[in-house]
Amino acid sequence: MELIKKIKQTEAEAHEMVEQAKVEAARRADRGRETQRRALEEAEQERKKAIEAAVREAERQALAEVGQLKEQAESARRVLREKANPRMAAAAARVMDYLKG
Repeated sequence: MELIKKIKQTEAEAHEMVEQAKVEAARRADRGRETQRRALEEAEQERKKAIEAAVREAERQALAEVGQLKEQAESARRVLREKANPRMAAAAARVMDYLKG
């Protein structure tokens, strides 16, 4: 009788150990999932920061290029005006001579 009680008690203890192991394994799995979720969130934040930095850099470069293009356009306009002014005076004189004549 005593032996049967001991066997049953040992079985109950073993069953309890198995249940505790299952609970601990579930806890560890939850912690692992939480750690993975946090790592994914951090990676997403880093990705967003990298994208924002790239956008800021692209905007800076675009503004610099716009400034350079404006300077080039203004320079080209100046050169064109300088070349056109003497021709316009000559053309105006010819028109006036034609109208008088």
